[in-house]
Amino acid sequence: MRILHVVSAEFFAGSVAYAVQLAEAHRAQGHQVWIVADADPLPTGATLVWAGISNRSYRQRLRNARIIRQVVKREKIDVVHCHSRAASWVSYFALRGLAVPLVSTVHGRQHLHASTSLFDVYGDKVIAICDNLREHLIAEVKMDAAKIVAIPNGVAFAASRNEKLRVRNEELEIDNSSLIRVAFIGRFNGGKGERAAALLAQVFPVLLREFPALRVALIGGELEHLPAAGKAALAQLQADFGERIEVVGFTADVPGWLARTTLVIGAGRVAIEALGAGRPVLALGEASYAGLVSEANFAQAAASNFGDISARQASTAVDFTALLADAQAFLQAPWPVAAALQQQVRAQYRLTSVAARVLETYQAARMQKAGIGYIPVLMYHKIPDAPLATKHQIYVTKDNFAKHLAYFKKRQLTPITFADYLKYASGELPLQDFPARPIILTFDDGYTDNYTNLLPLMQQYGYRGVMYLLGDFAVRYNRWDVEADPSEPRADIMNPEQKRAFVAAGWEIGAHTMSHSRLTALPLPEAAAEIAQSKAALETALNTGIVTFAYPFGDLNEAVKNAVRAAGFALGVATDTGGLSIEADRMQVFRVNMFPNESTSSLFKKTSPWYRRYYRWKRKK
Repeated sequence: MRILHVVSAEFFAGSVAYAVQLAEAHRAQGHQVWIVADADPLPTGATLVWAGISNRSYRQRLRNARIIRQVVKREKIDVVHCHSRAASWVSYFALRGLAVPLVSTVHGRQHLHASTSLFDVYGDKVIAICDNLREHLIAEVKMDAAKIVAIPNGVAFAASRNEKLRVRNEELEIDNSSLIRVAFIGRFNGGKGERAAALLAQVFPVLLREFPALRVALIGGELEHLPAAGKAALAQLQADFGERIEVVGFTADVPGWLARTTLVIGAGRVAIEALGAGRPVLALGEASYAGLVSEANFAQAAASNFGDISARQASTAVDFTALLADAQAFLQAPWPVAAALQQQVRAQYRLTSVAARVLETYQAARMQKAGIGYIPVLMYHKIPDAPLATKHQIYVTKDNFAKHLAYFKKRQLTPITFADYLKYASGELPLQDFPARPIILTFDDGYTDNYTNLLPLMQQYGYRGVMYLLGDFAVRYNRWDVEADPSEPRADIMNPEQKRAFVAAGWEIGAHTMSHSRLTALPLPEAAAEIAQSKAALETALNTGIVTFAYPFGDLNEAVKNAVRAAGFALGVATDTGGLSIEADRMQVFRVNMFPNESTSSLFKKTSPWYRRYYRWKRKK
């Protein structure tokens, strides 16, 4: 894709670091990236264009909008991504009349005044960096929940360092030398500066007297803007403790300082980087104090971006006596971050994973901007010669299926695959060529009658579909049905050569676990293995890319959906649950069950744009 970031970069804040790292991650994947910002240079290989984004005078805003519009038109930009309200304002007006989507990342709470709710300048999709921020945007800003997705800031975690950073069993150990160091890492202006001033006055003097080997490091930009009370407290500390106060200021070597630090005090990106590097963290942000981060409180701390963001308007007062007690207890017997917590942080905030989620958001905005909404996705199973004596009415006879295809042809419905859809969403195929009336035909399990009856009929009409197969080719019949009910007739599954015939015919192959297990009934590690191994097995056996996954029995929950995403699938398809469109939730795409006695009227209903809303209303799903 051709991506344009718009950034307010008067100083190198966390939002700027996030935008730059995101740009580099997407460039590494082959995308072309431009950045419009009021800083030059930035540490990126993206093409930089200067504009005074931080200058909010109306004259400069008009200039900024003109510059952005020129770049968008000249470089044929596919999506614009903004990282501040000022950037969103000018980009919103720059894109008026253009079919280019606008995505905004919101990094903090928004001022609650009339213009915030009246003028939704954030565009087609909004990325909230934590769960509390998403709740704030919905409940207090009154933003449409459907356009907001919670995606954290990504971090390019280092694998190792040459300093005293030692990795053993994926756990970083605390340095056992006599030196201990507490580091406050963050900006020294605004709310962060007020927190730093309180630490300098109320916490650090006590710790320095109690622990003679302790050093305190102050790391971050804008030190000259530290509040007056903080400057006075700092001067007193320097007079009392001399070189034990390390005033570092802004540094590009935060990982190096993390490696030499026993305990980090910070929030947001600082906390994420520290935990990912195995450094214990007292999560202190502009909104609250979230405590010493552990496995027990990690989810709650992460929801607030480690103390930076509250979900609702609330007091930001912090009990620094409690913070001091936590620091004292820790420094008396320092311990490393648990390996499981470090791994969880690295998995949740890994830059490559976050960049993939953001790219999905770009694609969703692109399809939404193009007016592509509900696409009927039909779910078939067996296509037998004659009706089956089964209580599971998941078949359509060969003759009836031929009538379905004739009906689709008559209504000028164009079958596509999910792989096709993703090519349009990513820009690999031009959106102007997207079918006017698309339909996606899916078939689960891979029964032998799909080869003997289904494939010839589809080829007769020039149609392709999506076949969901098990990764274990040793499974040769519907044993999940027969084992549950011995009276259920056995239905054979295709052999490898028959499965390869679908690949040769241009069909998309999707994964359906290894053994057709109920995923929510399994321990999560086993479910994750069923999911990931099925993808790898099918790609090896059939020599084709696998990008979508079908949940057996439509059985899923949020943990299972996360496992599908983590396994590298672009889409997860359900049965009769999911959003109004594919982009509403790529990990839970709604499919329509097809039964033996579908009529012309039921086919009309099930392929109509309004059907999903009707089904949700009727079934309360």
